Amino acid sequence: MRPLSDWDSWVSSRLDRLELAGIRRQITPGDRTSARTVRREGPELVNFSSNDYLGLSRHPAVLAGSERDLRKGAGATASRLMAGTDYDYAALENAVAFFKGTEAALVFGSGYLANLGTIPALVGRGDAVFGDRMNHASIVDGIRLSGATAYRYRHNDMDELEQMLRDAPASGRKLIVTETLFGMDGDLAPLERVVELKNRYGAALMIDEAHATGVVGPQGRGLAHQLGLVSEVDVSMGTFSKALGLYGGYVATKRSWADYLVSSARTFIYTTALPPAVVGGVGAAIEMVLAGDYLRQRLAELSSMFREGLADLALDRLSSGSQIQPVVIGSAAGVVEIGARLERMGVLAVPIRPPTVPEGSARLRFSICASHAEEDITAALDALKKAAG
Repeated sequence: MRPLSDWDSWVSSRLDRLELAGIRRQITPGDRTSARTVRREGPELVNFSSNDYLGLSRHPAVLAGSERDLRKGAGATASRLMAGTDYDYAALENAVAFFKGTEAALVFGSGYLANLGTIPALVGRGDAVFGDRMNHASIVDGIRLSGATAYRYRHNDMDELEQMLRDAPASGRKLIVTETLFGMDGDLAPLERVVELKNRYGAALMIDEAHATGVVGPQGRGLAHQLGLVSEVDVSMGTFSKALGLYGGYVATKRSWADYLVSSARTFIYTTALPPAVVGGVGAAIEMVLAGDYLRQRLAELSSMFREGLADLALDRLSSGSQIQPVVIGSAAGVVEIGARLERMGVLAVPIRPPTVPEGSARLRFSICASHAEEDITAALDALKKAAG
């Protein structure tokens, strides 16, 4: 039997390696002092590392929805298939299906759990899954767990995707999985071309609208709605933890596919249901999103203002056209240092390092929110100019 001391040495050596590579993570506690600021053992910082894109996490209507359902109890106390599904939970799934324009929807404990459960339920050994190299880790892990053969094409490279679809064995099912608004690059998938290839090669299509939900398309319904491709998407996944301001994930699809997932998605079957307060808050947030054109307009204006300011700086900002704006620094050590300088100047933009992004592309990821003020945008640009200069 291996002595415990050997394990301690192994863990210590791995921590040393992470430290040397500049990719050791650390948890930094703080208080959210407002919809746009945080405090971390010092003065308030303007928060550019939140995914609360529409500022709904503190909206009175959303808080009221949570407070109302909190009276049912602090927790759901059971999984969905036991006693964890009450009438409000069922109503929420109907609201999600309406929001996404599908026959049915299933609510999961998180977006991660939605991807981790759905992909292995749809494909397995002998099948093939095709995913963008910039897909979220939950998609990557879902593909690994499925046992299907994984094909990872260069970011938004439709020529390589087509080559992979052509070269894959004819036997077995084919599934394409892509984010629509990429969380680290801030750009959109060429969804029309993806659909074209899906149909040409007989694949199914699953899209991850986590960062697009509430922000992109008419009434914030996503990129598939914006392009009129809802009927071409087999599974639309998203989260409640970004623009909706709460927690949890969903899958919207055909009724028969949803019924199948109820009996096949292990992360749905074996996870306790969301707390009642979350369910009530999400229901209110969906109503706010559907009526929130003014919030999306505000977000678009602030995002455009930030991008225009970045154009004057000699920094690699990729091709984002959304509320997610990366500023690529390159080295892990370099981005950590610049992030620390920004924090000293009152701006929180948490550094993103490998393996979240490819080697050599460590970056600051600025998330613009409708709750930011124009002065926040100006202050962030001024600070970035000094910190990266």
